Amino acid sequence: MIERQETKQRMSRIVKHNGTIYLCGQVCADATKDITEQTQTMLDKVDLLLEQAGSSREHMLSATIYIKDMKDFAEMNAVWDAWVPEGHAPARACVEASMAREALLVEISVIAAEK
Repeated sequence: MIERQETKQRMSRIVKHNGTIYLCGQVCADATKDITEQTQTMLDKVDLLLEQAGSSREHMLSATIYIKDMKDFAEMNAVWDAWVPEGHAPARACVEASMAREALLVEISVIAAEK
């Protein structure tokens, strides 16, 4: 069975299937902030969605990070490294990409297992 949460025309914020949770792309709360704050608030949103879906960052399987400019890679990674629980790093890819809005610096898509 497939369960979709917060479904709109283009996407669902959460999709669950066979114990796997898929989150739609998450961006920051305030695009006027720098890469550090954008990354932190983006990850805060991931925490909330994982909890809503019955999971947590300890159960992440995969993360794909889209970063507007690789010059921000080290600063983004500093926030990421502090956020990921030791011993629970997911498979991860990070690519430079154009963003949907000019002010956005980072976006993430996460796949996790249910608790």
